[in-house]
Amino acid sequence: MTTRFRVAATTPLLQSVVFDVERRLVVGAHSSFERDVVVHAGAVAVVAVDTLDRVGVIRQYRAPFDRVTYEIPAGTLDHPGESTLAAAKRELLEEMGCRASRWRRLGRFMVSPGWTDQVMTIYEARDVVMGVRDPQGPEEEQSRVEWLTPEQVSRLFTGTQPVDATLALGVLQVSRGSSH
Repeated sequence: MTTRFRVAATTPLLQSVVFDVERRLVVGAHSSFERDVVVHAGAVAVVAVDTLDRVGVIRQYRAPFDRVTYEIPAGTLDHPGESTLAAAKRELLEEMGCRASRWRRLGRFMVSPGWTDQVMTIYEARDVVMGVRDPQGPEEEQSRVEWLTPEQVSRLFTGTQPVDATLALGVLQVSRGSSH
């Protein structure tokens, strides 16, 4: 592709606790256009694996789908100066009540580059020790922690309901090259 685009101007449309929305004027060699973009600080997610090779998941209600979903612990980078690893450790403790002594970064991915600049960093956590949960917000307070076998996770992927992409990518990365 030889056409070079660049953002020439931005106009704030919405500011919220979790994300902002801005309209971007993009100019190229032969045209210009506008795109609305969700601006996000980034996030982390954790594939916690216990000694039986089960994956820790959270079952919680999600308003966009108006149903309960299976997800791995995840959260926004909303503490200034906090590293992605520190945020992952915080989220694992808050959402599942777990601490882990072995951590491995599995990768980073763009959540949906057509409409948001959010980047997710996924970690694997092993040598997990259970503690006390500290759920944040009404959905997490009503959530439930479950430990799923690889077969149970596989059934989620082949079921009729859509699966959380972070769960899918995280579990795929763990299954492709665990060095534990």
